[in-house]
Amino acid sequence: MTSSELNDWLKKEQSEGSGWSKDDGSGETVGHESGRNIIQILDKNPDKDPDKYDEEDLQHMRKVVSYCKRHLAQEEKAKQDTDSKSYKSLKNWGHDALKT
Repeated sequence: MTSSELNDWLKKEQSEGSGWSKDDGSGETVGHESGRNIIQILDKNPDKDPDKYDEEDLQHMRKVVSYCKRHLAQEEKAKQDTDSKSYKSLKNWGHDALKT
């Protein structure tokens, strides 16, 4: 997903109800917060120059890849049911199952 696609998705109410809630009492899910971090990373380095990522960016990108890899087994269900938690959660992490 592009930064703007992810930003538009995260503004929708349906993006807020899937995934694990953070422990800080904010009500935001871990995946929703991750999506906001992904947008920051994409926006600050639109050319994807490897030298412009800092260690924090790389750590988060590794976390995103790991999450998506674990959950892509659910991708077929996500493609069939865009109202499923699998679809919404993967999308919060920047992966739109319908685009693959």
